[in-house]
Amino acid sequence: MSKRWVAALAVGVMATVAAVAPAAAQMFPTRPVTVVVPFAAGGPTDVMARILGQRMSRTLGQSVVVENVTGAGGTIGVTRVSRSPADGYTLLVGHLGTQVANMALYRTVTYDADRDFEPIGTIGTNPQILVVRRTLEATTYADFITWLRANRERASFGSAGVGSMAHVAAILFFSQVTGTGGQHIPYRGTGPAMNDLVAGQFDFMFDQSVNAVPQIQAGTIKPLAITTARRFAVVPDVPTFAEVGLPVFELGVWNSLFAPRNTPQPVLERLHAAYLEAMADEAVSKRLADLGADVPTPDQRTREALRQRVRADMERWIPIIRAAGATVE
Repeated sequence: MSKRWVAALAVGVMATVAAVAPAAAQMFPTRPVTVVVPFAAGGPTDVMARILGQRMSRTLGQSVVVENVTGAGGTIGVTRVSRSPADGYTLLVGHLGTQVANMALYRTVTYDADRDFEPIGTIGTNPQILVVRRTLEATTYADFITWLRANRERASFGSAGVGSMAHVAAILFFSQVTGTGGQHIPYRGTGPAMNDLVAGQFDFMFDQSVNAVPQIQAGTIKPLAITTARRFAVVPDVPTFAEVGLPVFELGVWNSLFAPRNTPQPVLERLHAAYLEAMADEAVSKRLADLGADVPTPDQRTREALRQRVRADMERWIPIIRAAGATVE
């Protein structure tokens, strides 16, 4: 076999591969796509994933099925996706907690949020709101702090689970407010936790706006402060933490779509195009905004913007969480 013939064969193979890749992307998907939400149904991550998935299915021509894989602060579901075939058929909606905070909270994490995932796009960012049961005698943040200090032995707070962002927010809050704490009641998602807060089963919690705003508007819980730099349009009467005395307590929980590492570039481009079309749909953006999410602007919807956001938040939050002494066994 001559060297010239071998070279010609190699060129032919490369040309074939180059032609097949775009064709494969055009064919994708040929079956339903699964989006893993590492938290319980009904919570903010679940709600946002379903809104996005429903619209993306129209573009992709296949169903986008949300599967809730709960437990261990989201690490079970995230690990499952990281170990799934990199073919675009199993995706993840992760957030600040699963992709950043868990890197500091858990001594052993079975995935690397930066290395093991390909970013697709951000769905929205939700500030955390400090909310209390409707029957709690405190009606303002100042009243609440007075009540909390007087009831530190019996005060209770809920969260989406040990290591969840609701739990992290509470830990950071306590570390800045005289170390006063309370009895932690972890759930398998903020949806179940919110149901029990509405029922008065515990006293207070931090929750993402998408989950908390509907209950605030319905009057079933009372909001005391929000983790934004300025007041939030959908709940304009809720003061920021800076207004009540905690100027550094700003915490927005972004929820974003990821694929496993090594997913083929044409497939990633196809998924990203479907994501962009969904986010450009006014009905989708309005629904997210009405729920209390901060919808990303067009320049924030690139894959690289999400990659940089994950890395920047790692640099910011991991030292803060470790300094607060927050760990999960």
